[in-house]
Amino acid sequence: MAQDTELKFTHSDFRRVRDMIYQRVGISLNESKTHMAYARLAKRVRSSGLRSFADYLDMLEGDQQTAEWQSFINALTTNLTSFFRESHHFDILREHACMQKKPGEIFRVWSSASSTGEEPYSIAITLLDVWREMSGGSFELVASDIDTNVLNHAALGVYNQERVEKVSPQLLRRYFDKGAGTNAGKVRLKKTVRDALIFFQFNLIAPNWPDIGQFDVIFCRNVLIYFDKSTQSEILAKMAKCLKPNGLLLLGHSENIVHLTDAYVACGRTAYKLAHPELQE
Repeated sequence: MAQDTELKFTHSDFRRVRDMIYQRVGISLNESKTHMAYARLAKRVRSSGLRSFADYLDMLEGDQQTAEWQSFINALTTNLTSFFRESHHFDILREHACMQKKPGEIFRVWSSASSTGEEPYSIAITLLDVWREMSGGSFELVASDIDTNVLNHAALGVYNQERVEKVSPQLLRRYFDKGAGTNAGKVRLKKTVRDALIFFQFNLIAPNWPDIGQFDVIFCRNVLIYFDKSTQSEILAKMAKCLKPNGLLLLGHSENIVHLTDAYVACGRTAYKLAHPELQE
């Protein structure tokens, strides 16, 4: 098991970490994540002024309201993302927005694991382009994540230049500003794009979800893979209630829900619609 001159990380410590993150946010860690857990949490142990993982975990369990719980969650959350990742979903989004656009109605989208913001900003750019081509329209875009660090990063809308290398020159000119001086080598989303989003912290395994209304499209990509099957089923059931009758749920390329729920039917590449939309009327 991983250790250094200061900290010891035992099998018992890992089992406690695994149980605590599962109970708190539903993430299921297997033994292959032992070294990842050590590397990420060792910084938290040291910054807390403690000498062992056991002491750190005892501290968390002794105070269920301590702010350190959020740092614990942030440390163990994986945030791999990029602009227009799995690009076919943005083609689906564009087509669906065009089909569902009705005078006076607001097209609503939820990015349910927004990470550092690349996904919801890609959604915003797509919809801004759609409305531009169709001479107007309204949309509401909300973006959530369990990790407060990535939400703060996302809200700024600032990225290193290499993060947007795959974004087309046309979209870069239209929706990004280049940094200058001390900000050279960086870009920032234009205010019109940043203002199109509402970011909020959200735990997908919370027993009671807030009333966030129904959406035309929900992005829940590469999230379910971190939960066990029972938790996946619970999340999918709750998301079904958050979809409009003609709404779409977009999942990651490795996420197959056929054997998890009968609430959806496939309608495209990792795209799903409600199997019984009449229940949403």
